[in-house]
Amino acid sequence: MGGIQVQLLTDKGVETHPVSAVEALLARDAALIWVDIPECGEEAVALLTDVLGCHPLAVRDCLQRNRVPRVRVYPHQQLVILHGPERGPSGHVHYIELDQIIGDKYVVTVHGPLNPSVDPGVALRETEAVRRRLEAGRLRPGTPHELSYAITTALAHTLETLIEELTREVWQLEQRVTGGHMGNPEEFLEELFQARHGLLAVRTMGALGAEVYGRIAALGKGVPENDLPLVADVVDQLARIRALADGEREYLQGVIEFYRARAETKMTIAAERLAVIAVVTLPITALSSIYGMNIIVNDHTRIPQLLAVLTVMAIMSTLLLTWAKRRGWW
Repeated sequence: MGGIQVQLLTDKGVETHPVSAVEALLARDAALIWVDIPECGEEAVALLTDVLGCHPLAVRDCLQRNRVPRVRVYPHQQLVILHGPERGPSGHVHYIELDQIIGDKYVVTVHGPLNPSVDPGVALRETEAVRRRLEAGRLRPGTPHELSYAITTALAHTLETLIEELTREVWQLEQRVTGGHMGNPEEFLEELFQARHGLLAVRTMGALGAEVYGRIAALGKGVPENDLPLVADVVDQLARIRALADGEREYLQGVIEFYRARAETKMTIAAERLAVIAVVTLPITALSSIYGMNIIVNDHTRIPQLLAVLTVMAIMSTLLLTWAKRRGWW
């Protein structure tokens, strides 16, 4: 995943510095430093603890995997833990953790830990997008919260992109259902439920992220007054992600119910027809059994008796079919 990247953001552009220069950069006036840590190892822990003075609990959270987004407010620092999506096999959605430590002069982004099956480059997706904007001059953050806002907005864009991808799949599935496709019900339902699981995962990430930033807005601690509108905008973005995912999930649920209703109706009709067949053949079977075993014992076929029995069977079948038709069974 590469090493730790240290960048000083100025009005003129972006300057790259070694990790050893962070302490000196902090001493500059009006400095804005971005430290991007792909993997929190011993060097990163020493930087967070000895140079940046991060709270021990914040360092612990950066080292371990956090399954629930959260915000922690410490003196002169905030720790924000969010998750982004990455689709895996069989509809599974990986939760890619992105931690941000926001200080007075710096932002630290920490990635992971990651599932071994996930490409390490996926964790850097949002920060690399922001870095390209910085290097191209399209982004000039003046405060740590402006930089954090850009990173979180990139994460919201990733969530929205996945909703777009899942919606395309939902539309394709809906077209197959309304087109009368039945196919293999087990495989098709698997596709439907995989799409629904993806939307549910995105919805959860958006909803929990909105709760985290809602907490920051409610506390109002550690956020300059001029940056509070950015926090409110992040809440709005993530709440919109939740609403979009909810809408598509409800639409997909309607498709699933439509398909299941059609499949269950076909099964019900088949069961009714089988029941009619059983009703029609049961008296005939009983008559043939009694006639063959208990009444007549002959050493050869007697045509008149055979014709008489077949006539009785035909009359019974006709009467039963007529009765079943009047009852609306078929």
